[in-house]
Amino acid sequence: MSDSSPLHADGKRRCRWCGTDPLYVAYHDQDWGVPESDSRALYEKLVLDGFQAGLAWITILRKREAFREAFEGFHPDRIASYGEAEVARLMGDRRIVRSRAKIEGAVKSARALLTMRERGEEFSDYLWGFVDGEPIVNRWASPAEVPASTALSEALSKDLKRRGFAFCGPVIVYAFMQAVGMVNDHLVDCHRHAEVAAA
Repeated sequence: MSDSSPLHADGKRRCRWCGTDPLYVAYHDQDWGVPESDSRALYEKLVLDGFQAGLAWITILRKREAFREAFEGFHPDRIASYGEAEVARLMGDRRIVRSRAKIEGAVKSARALLTMRERGEEFSDYLWGFVDGEPIVNRWASPAEVPASTALSEALSKDLKRRGFAFCGPVIVYAFMQAVGMVNDHLVDCHRHAEVAAA
């Protein structure tokens, strides 16, 4: 199998992981790797990456709108106040991944984020501080070169856990960093690599 990004019917090369599923291709082209600076959106993505643990991302992507509805738009202020009734409601929602540990982890992470805010720390500024406010632009030629985690994701993971966040191991955190554009891990022959780097 060639290491180059496959050529799609529209004449564009894309990272192999998105395949040809239209939903996955749209996510690859529009979301993945685009620098995100909104704290609410960053919280949402960290939580969804936590829900992905043990699953394929396409599974979460297909349920993303249901997750957004079930979690009231992923507003940390609302989720931080969730108690047993809300956890039970989510556990009964067949549209989402029903893992009590992950649901409770989302609540725990929302509370950690609010604690940061109360101390005058903005979640977005905190995260982007780990890359000095600028995306790390990698130049991988092959999927085999892309790491599952890095020393930086390990450092961020350790600090998030220290602050009370849940489901944020170094592999989850690196996937998160890729998704929110803290690192540009589109392969160099993927049409999005240059586009994202220039954004």
